[in-house]
Amino acid sequence: MIKTWSTPVQDENRNEEPCALCGGRDFSAYLRCEGFQYVRCRQCSLVQMNPQPDAEAVKRRYSGDDYLEYELANEEAFLELGLLTLADAGFYQFEGGLDPAERRVLDAGCATGALLARLRARGWQAEGVELNERQADYARRVRGLRVYGQALEDIPLESCSYTLILASHLIEHLRRPRSFLAEARRLLAPGGRLFLTTPNIDGFQPRLFAGRWRSAIFDHLYLFSAKTLTRLLEQEGFHIEKTVTWGGLAAGIAPRPVKFMFDKLAKLFGFGDVMLISCSLPAGGRVCKPPLSDPTAEPELRFGDATA
Repeated sequence: MIKTWSTPVQDENRNEEPCALCGGRDFSAYLRCEGFQYVRCRQCSLVQMNPQPDAEAVKRRYSGDDYLEYELANEEAFLELGLLTLADAGFYQFEGGLDPAERRVLDAGCATGALLARLRARGWQAEGVELNERQADYARRVRGLRVYGQALEDIPLESCSYTLILASHLIEHLRRPRSFLAEARRLLAPGGRLFLTTPNIDGFQPRLFAGRWRSAIFDHLYLFSAKTLTRLLEQEGFHIEKTVTWGGLAAGIAPRPVKFMFDKLAKLFGFGDVMLISCSLPAGGRVCKPPLSDPTAEPELRFGDATA
């Protein structure tokens, strides 16, 4: 089974963490991988890596040069996937209902900015967040984009600044996924949308391959199902608009006609190993406030990858 590219397994400071969804500490072993493991919360079923690396260890994973080379080598394919994701999320219908001045997008984990550049060409005010400095620099220098190289909560952004936030293959990397969703909620204008793409632990492939599944990798700290991610989103005030899965079989493990059939069925019946959740904020009853500053808060990672 071919896995998604990841930082090689290495020795790091790791600590036992409570469940990021319900706060429980009662886990059962779930996926055993080479050098690390995933556990499942007995109370809410969230799957997470445990023990987890500390914040500094996670940040170091994304400070090297390898991610830029990886993204550039696969940029065209990732852009095509990104555009297909937008279509599945209902982006074009959402865009059509906005005035031009309302088209403000933030891509959290924007990599080299290929998708942001495409949205800018459609008239969107496009900004990104990318912790890997080489990718952020590429997006600024080559594409002329505004890309922040800091963690999202360290950027002095005003509340209600965006009508769309994208987070493609990001949330599974974060030590504090709830904090990310809370910040996304603060930054979204009433009626705005959040499009989240992440691996789906309830798909056919993870059930078939277990620890050899392509998304059971060292960089993925959480493996959500539609149920657990929906619950987390709803707890943070989001309304689920649409859930779509795709990826019945990975390329190379079955003849093309078989893969084509499984991919169609995965999307139809929801057992793909990648999922998209489109969610919104209520249009009324919300007061936009300036960002809060909490000097005691732990710095959080904002970084994304793509899964082919």
